[in-house]
Amino acid sequence: EVQLVESGGGLVQTGGSLRLSCAHSGFAFDDYAIGWFRQAPGKEREGVSCISSTDGSTFYVDSVKGRFTISSDNAKNTVYLQMNSLKPEDTAVYYCAATYRMVWEEGAMDYWGKGTLVTVSS
Repeated sequence: EVQLVESGGGLVQTGGSLRLSCAHSGFAFDDYAIGWFRQAPGKEREGVSCISSTDGSTFYVDSVKGRFTISSDNAKNTVYLQMNSLKPEDTAVYYCAATYRMVWEEGAMDYWGKGTLVTVSS
């Protein structure tokens, strides 16, 4: 069974940085996409970023391009989301998610972590 465990959330000031980690285990197949969704208070969950286990290709939602970087350490079975130049609108619960479908949409996810809260103060 796949397990996804997030860490690294917290409180940061505008312009600051945080690094989220997602420790994963149990994938039955080698080809999957793994990454992050977020849900801000009163808003729908949105896909933020993902990385392919197959070729390392990445996706970023427009609002985080140039500020967030996703990476994968295969030796540690961990995916990271480096978040720089944080803004109050980045405040949300960030969820690690994974899918075998190679489609980065909420309905296509096979596995979810429990989430970690990121709060950016103005």
